[in-house]
Amino acid sequence: MSAAHPAGPRVRNGWVFSPGLDALAFVGPLVAAGAVILWAASAGRLHDEVSPWAFLLLVVGCDVAHVYGTLFRAYLDPEERRRRPGLLLAVPLGCLAAGTLLYAVDGAWFWRALAYVAAFHFVRQTWGWMSYSARRAGETDPVDRALDRAAVYASTLWPLLWWHAHLPRPFVWFVDGDFVAGLPGAVADVGLVLHVAILLAWIGRQGVRLATGRPVNLAKALVLASTWLAWVGGIVLLESDLAFTATNVLAHGVPYAILVHRVGAQRLGGGPRLLARLVRPSGALAFVAVLVALAYAEETLWDGLVWHQHATLFPLPSVDLPAALVGFVVPLLAVPQATHYVLDAFLWRPSRDPALRDALGLSPSAPASG
Repeated sequence: MSAAHPAGPRVRNGWVFSPGLDALAFVGPLVAAGAVILWAASAGRLHDEVSPWAFLLLVVGCDVAHVYGTLFRAYLDPEERRRRPGLLLAVPLGCLAAGTLLYAVDGAWFWRALAYVAAFHFVRQTWGWMSYSARRAGETDPVDRALDRAAVYASTLWPLLWWHAHLPRPFVWFVDGDFVAGLPGAVADVGLVLHVAILLAWIGRQGVRLATGRPVNLAKALVLASTWLAWVGGIVLLESDLAFTATNVLAHGVPYAILVHRVGAQRLGGGPRLLARLVRPSGALAFVAVLVALAYAEETLWDGLVWHQHATLFPLPSVDLPAALVGFVVPLLAVPQATHYVLDAFLWRPSRDPALRDALGLSPSAPASG
């Protein structure tokens, strides 16, 4: 029998940002979403369509707004422009070309491809938080890393499997029919067994660590718990468009905006005066206001040229475009979000970017740990 580890700290410091900012980033969105859901339920409106004002606050003010954080992380960052000029030019042009081609073949293919890329992006972001937390804590144990990865994917992929097996739902990712229907319910049932088994294994691993005197990373537990509540609660437990929207966009967009602002303070603080002011802690509200303003401008174009759904919110008069022009305008308007999805696969890898590693406060090589 192996000897227990010597007594030490019971909790490991693996906060992605800091204890307070982690609470704001990962618990805050769920508290806000819960308040929205409870208010709607008490008013008998939980199962109504998302109201125009909820759409403005949640979709425009958070979901679309956070996409523009990519401007600060990439296009306004002179170091990033020097490192990846080809990538930063090729990605939006490639997204436009691919989107235009897909839409020309079939508009449904365009929305389906965008929905699955978005879902993959959302799943991968949750793994990013867990990975950052583990690295901040100096964890290198391959067993813990494998269990962390499995637990994140169990918490996100199983709700997506369940969603596919129970279509149609009262909510969609982008448009009706963007997810493929017809997945057998048995697949989701098997997924549930794996989902539970993996999460129990992760929890059991933390119990073993405590029992053998090794510290537990509470920040990882916070990330995993908030992920599970947002995905399982928003997709599986609550049959409500409003509940799905609130949990989905807040849990994804809020921590991302905090991350971009935090990294921007390190990388852009010495740049042009206006930009430097936006990324200072005192400029956080102005930073958010810029993101929301850009999102509002984009959504104004979407509503006036494509959707024609929220004339009371957006000033642009509705314009009925010819079908051929719609086939170009829709992929063009989707370029910011498609670029955000694709570039994020390259922009947040500290192992390949020493400057990002420094901005995140990660050591070049984490010390070994049990």
